[in-house]
Amino acid sequence: QVQLVESGGGLVQAGGSLRLSCAASGRTFNPWRMAWFRQAPGKERQFVAAISWSGGSTYYANSVKDRCTISRDNASNTVSLQMNNLKPEDTAIYYCAAAVTPRVSITTYDYWGQGTQVTVSS
Repeated sequence: QVQLVESGGGLVQAGGSLRLSCAASGRTFNPWRMAWFRQAPGKERQFVAAISWSGGSTYYANSVKDRCTISRDNASNTVSLQMNNLKPEDTAIYYCAAAVTPRVSITTYDYWGQGTQVTVSS
């Protein structure tokens, strides 16, 4: 079973930065695509960013575009999300996701991590 473990969350003031990391455990694999989602209390899970494994193509939600950068290390099956100029509305649990087979939608994934809390204070 593929397991995804997120790290790097925490408390940060508005305008600050955080770098989230996600590592696959249990086995070495080459996913089709990996992504970050976030979910605030009472709200639906929201797509944040995704990156393809083949060519490293990236995709961003408009809400984080220009403030976040997703990257990956194919050899170690890890994905990171650098978040800058954080805002209180970025407060959420951030989840890592992996698609192990080709998917048409960039918002559809096969595996999910447990999440890491990001809290942005004003």
